[in-house]
Amino acid sequence: MTLDRTYPARPFLAASVAVFRDGRVLVASRSKPPAQGLFSLPGGLVEPGETLAQAALRELREEVGVEAEIVGFVNHVEIVERDERDRVRHHFVVCAHAARWVSGEPSPGAEAIEVRWVTQAELQSLPATPGLASLLGEAFARMERVGA
Repeated sequence: MTLDRTYPARPFLAASVAVFRDGRVLVASRSKPPAQGLFSLPGGLVEPGETLAQAALRELREEVGVEAEIVGFVNHVEIVERDERDRVRHHFVVCAHAARWVSGEPSPGAEAIEVRWVTQAELQSLPATPGLASLLGEAFARMERVGA
């Protein structure tokens, strides 16, 4: 099945994951629009039959080669990008999760130009997708509550 993600007839459901290891979170700079070149969380579209958490972990493996264990849901982000005529060019609803790193050293792939483990403070200096700092603030807080 092919899905035209540009000028969609409906929003696309996606999942992402904030993976934590030694007080740092894994971020990746995107190789494709929307938000090409900006740092974000690994993630992608949910496939039929997948839960949000399963999709987030699959995308993590596919994009950066890391395995993780989901701690819980963090929040959702809506990405709505319009063109010069105010038509919806992209619309994604991304459900973000927090997770503990289990194994694998992250490496860039077809969808990630660069991957980094960063502290919450280091995140402030990175070119990032809108709302990432706030979302990761929630994820850091959730991980602190569970003692990770």
